[in-house]
Amino acid sequence: MEIEPVKNYFEAAKIVDHYATAAARLGLWVSEEKIFTRLFEPEDSVLELGCGVGRIAIGLRELGYRNILATDYSKPMIQRLRSLAKLLEYSIPSKVVDATDLQFEDEVFDGAIFGFNGLMQIPGATMRAQALREIHRVLRPGAWFTFTTHDRERSAHQAFWTEESKRWDEGKQSPELEVFGDRVDLTDDGIHFMHVPTVDEVEELLKEAAFHLEASVMRSELGDEPAEVMDFSDDCRFWVVQKPGK
Repeated sequence: MEIEPVKNYFEAAKIVDHYATAAARLGLWVSEEKIFTRLFEPEDSVLELGCGVGRIAIGLRELGYRNILATDYSKPMIQRLRSLAKLLEYSIPSKVVDATDLQFEDEVFDGAIFGFNGLMQIPGATMRAQALREIHRVLRPGAWFTFTTHDRERSAHQAFWTEESKRWDEGKQSPELEVFGDRVDLTDDGIHFMHVPTVDEVEELLKEAAFHLEASVMRSELGDEPAEVMDFSDDCRFWVVQKPGK
């Protein structure tokens, strides 16, 4: 699948509004705050990828983190983030950035975050692997990287995946799909793409990108989230990985 139809979805005004609402009302998840505050010091330079309208960046700013660079490949998302940051009188550096082609020098960040399953919203297995290689490249040795994915084996939609497996076995899967685990929803605002991986699949990707896997845990195992968070997002798996030190 080409990236442009997927990118168009995240540039649609209705979707930008949806993410802006989340930034204003939800803030950091309980699980996110637990992980981020354990991995990163307030003075660390942290690259946030797929920042949307700044839900995570604003939440970290309010916890005293001053060196977060918020990035997204959707220009309208970045524009709305800048407007919201100005309204709040927060200084939050932001930039339009493609996670598969990071325009930064090697080893310049102390950490990285790719929240809300953003890595798996990159269409194409090769491009997701490329994004991981790029993130690895721009992190300093010993730096932490955390991200979330769905977990196909822990999904609440097992009936769907059983039927989807049959469709793939019979060669009747949707022609838009590249590999098993891809999901494509055609909406009025464009194409919403998500790859739903297994644990083994993500572990292999991390190994290929030369990341050391420290931990992976379901959000529901980290603590109770407010009802608003549960409505906004299904349960997901947090991954905590490290770029090996020299």
